Amino acid sequence: MEQKSKSYLEFVFDFYNIIKEHKITLVYEGDITHQLTKAFTTLTESNLAKEEESGSVQRKVFHVMVECLQNLARHTEDTAAADNFFAGRGIFIVSRNDDEYCVTTGNGIEESKIEDLKKALDHIKSLDKDQLNELYKKQIKEGSISEKGGAGLGLIDIARKTGNKLDYQFITRQDKQTFFIMTSTISRNS
Repeated sequence: MEQKSKSYLEFVFDFYNIIKEHKITLVYEGDITHQLTKAFTTLTESNLAKEEESGSVQRKVFHVMVECLQNLARHTEDTAAADNFFAGRGIFIVSRNDDEYCVTTGNGIEESKIEDLKKALDHIKSLDKDQLNELYKKQIKEGSISEKGGAGLGLIDIARKTGNKLDYQFITRQDKQTFFIMTSTISRNS
């Protein structure tokens, strides 16, 4: 038992070093609820104020966090089946370096939804600022609401507000379950 405890304590130390190395200011894994969203945004808001970030950067980070957390809350339910490794849980990370903030989310995704999401993300990534604004307006007017309550506006809005391309990856485990990871970057010098 002592070896197991030591191994765990070493893991914690290694994890702490990774957090420091990547300048992670917030990391969470688990169920995403409205209460957690509120707590995370409040915590980050006070950290941003303490760092004396400009109002513009604060608003962008706050907006991206809320959009990403809402997406997580909406879509982690898709993997709630007991035999799914990800079982309705997600990961949420905020990091900061000299030039930017990164808001990263991850959650399990059903295989049947990967292609549509990939197509939407690639389309968003291919657009410039004006084209994103046009797509956003078009989605507001014509977009259909999905069964999860979204019209795809969140991803478009994140790309619009940050002015940066969304970075994403699908990672499939050996058991064929897939994890979707997306990072949104907010420039600190905007």
